[in-house]
Amino acid sequence: MSHACHDHCHTPSSAALSPRYRRVLWAALLINAVMFLVEVAGGLQSGSVSLLADAVDFFGDAANYGVSLAVLGMAVVWRARAALVKGLSMAAFGVFVLGKAAWAALQGVPPEPLTMGAIGALALVANVSVAAMLYAWREGDANMRSVWLCSRNDALGNLAVMAGALGVFGTGTVWPDLAVACVMAVLALTGAREVIAQARQELAEAAHTH
Repeated sequence: MSHACHDHCHTPSSAALSPRYRRVLWAALLINAVMFLVEVAGGLQSGSVSLLADAVDFFGDAANYGVSLAVLGMAVVWRARAALVKGLSMAAFGVFVLGKAAWAALQGVPPEPLTMGAIGALALVANVSVAAMLYAWREGDANMRSVWLCSRNDALGNLAVMAGALGVFGTGTVWPDLAVACVMAVLALTGAREVIAQARQELAEAAHTH
C-alpha cells in the first residue's frame, strides 16, 4: 500500500478534525433529536406509518451523529467500526419499516393526510438543512460518508412522505402511506449496503497495512 494511502487510512483527515465539522455534527444531532419528538407526536396523532418510521430514523440519526462525534479523533479502524455499526443500524431500520408496513396493511386504516403532509414538509426543511451543512464532507471516509448518506436519504424520504400524504388525501386509503414506508425501507437498505461495504474495505486495508 502506498505511503499516501497509509496516511489517509490511519489518521483522521484534517476535515474530520476541523472545528467546523464538529459544529455541524452537533447542529445535526440537535435538529434530529427535536424532529424525532415532533414526528412521534405527529405520527401517533395522524396514524401515519411513514411518519412513525421517519421518527425512528431521526432518532437513529441523532445517535449516529453522537457516535461520529465520539470517534472523530480516533484511528481509521475505530471510525470504520463505528460506520459498520451505523450501516447495520440503517439495515435494521429498513427491516423494521417493512414489518410495520405489513402490520398497517392488515389494519387498513388510512392516516390523517393534513398532519402527515405538514410534518413531512417540516421534516424536509430540517433534513435539507442538515444535508446542505454536510455536503462538503460527502466524499470522506466510511464514517463521514454514512453521515452524509443518512441526511440525503432522509430528505428523499420526506419528499416521499409528502407525496404519500397527497395520495392518502386523494384516495382515502392507507396504501399511499404504506408505499412511502416501503420506499423509505429501500433507501435505508441501499444506504446501509454502501456504508457497510466501504467500512469493511477500510477495515481490510487497515488490517493489511498492520
